[in-house]
Amino acid sequence: MSTNTPPGPRRVRVTSPRTSAARRPTTPAGTREIDEQTRLGQVYMNSLIQSQLRLTLAVIGGTALILGSIPLLFWLVPPTRTFAIFGLPLPWVILGIVVYPVVYVAARIYVRNAERIEAEFTEFVGRQ
Repeated sequence: MSTNTPPGPRRVRVTSPRTSAARRPTTPAGTREIDEQTRLGQVYMNSLIQSQLRLTLAVIGGTALILGSIPLLFWLVPPTRTFAIFGLPLPWVILGIVVYPVVYVAARIYVRNAERIEAEFTEFVGRQ
């Protein structure tokens, strides 16, 4: 055996019968603007961020208004402080049970609308 050939199987070069390179998928202009961080891309992103911020503030504001009105209810209607449901004081029922569905509904509203905003943004940018 000669000293120049390595032991083991012989290497084989495999080539594709296709000679043309694969074409890159074309990206919409709006997506390209965002990827390249151009001025127009910044406007698109600022628009998305502002929409999301408005939604966030609306959901937080609505939730805070609903939950913040509970102490006002107890202050304006004194009998609610001592009213009992199934032997539990109404304030405990509201603060221990009713608050959680309110927060859950607020979260669902937020997620649904955030997804809608993202879908609209993606559709808009994809058309550009």
